[in-house]
Amino acid sequence: MTIATTPRLGLPLLAAGQAQKEIVHNEALALADLLMQPLAESLGRNDPPSAPVLGQIWILGDAPTGAWAGHAKAVAGWSEGGWRFIPAAEGLHLWLRDTGCRAVHRAGTWQQGVIEAAEIRIGGVRVTGARQAAISTPSGGTIVDVQARDALAAILAALRSHGLISA
Repeated sequence: MTIATTPRLGLPLLAAGQAQKEIVHNEALALADLLMQPLAESLGRNDPPSAPVLGQIWILGDAPTGAWAGHAKAVAGWSEGGWRFIPAAEGLHLWLRDTGCRAVHRAGTWQQGVIEAAEIRIGGVRVTGARQAAISTPSGGTIVDVQARDALAAILAALRSHGLISA
């Protein structure tokens, strides 16, 4: 009998008239527990640890071995029932204990420490945004002149545009 699973994380679903539903339900809870407030020990490890602690999880590398074999790039979690695996899904993100960064699964690969945003706000104030055009390097004279003043004005405008200084 094939067990139906959820489309994103592959959590097992109960079937009508299924015997021993508690087994499937408990498996779904165990997998969901691994992903609640996810803290992975590291990213890219291929060899299972010799003495994992209940609840610890890892993001597997491209060539896992031993009990992890066949689960490349998946999330592996240690539970009372042994290893449980969650396939990497687009947008899945976990915090990494060893680097203090976030890992996100995008376009079939894990990205570590990359944050993508349209803008960043702190205290409701925009502090960064899209990159502005390059500022021309001043040339000419050896004393403060129009070009230097224009360059300083462009720098100030860019800093104001990014919200790093007030207008």
